[in-house]
Amino acid sequence: MEDNLAALEAILSALGEPLVRARSGEEAMKALLRQPFAVVLLDVLMPGMDGFETAANIKRLDQTKDVPIIFLTGTDGDSGFAFRGYATGAADFLQKPFDPWMLRAKVSVFLELHRKNRQLQQLLDRDRAQLTEVADRLAAVERQLTKGETPDLAGRVASLEESIRELQYRYGD
Repeated sequence: MEDNLAALEAILSALGEPLVRARSGEEAMKALLRQPFAVVLLDVLMPGMDGFETAANIKRLDQTKDVPIIFLTGTDGDSGFAFRGYATGAADFLQKPFDPWMLRAKVSVFLELHRKNRQLQQLLDRDRAQLTEVADRLAAVERQLTKGETPDLAGRVASLEESIRELQYRYGD
């Protein structure tokens, strides 16, 4: 097992991302609950909780359900394992011996997707904050109108309209 983990680390170290070793399904679950992961590589046969059970647990939890799983196996080519892997939510299933370049390329794709998803989430958070600010400013103008206070109302309305146009442009409305 240690040889397999060392070989995987050697193959994937060129990607420049931190790698986390887990020697069992239980260790993998603990690691996944401590920090986010871009992708998980699981062996079908692991001590304790096997790869299929680990994958099912990963997909069952809200915190980890979207993490892609690549199964790696050295079993004798039983297609039932591949079917079972995909049935538990695996994104891919590779039989050993596998091409190191292919594994690195597949992991690289998931790393890039993870980066893009984080960027999209940051943009979404920024836009939500801006929308909240516009809504708060609009509520303040409405309160002033209700109270009959209208100093610099035209300027505030123009500013709100500009913010709304910017949001509409961003979302294509």
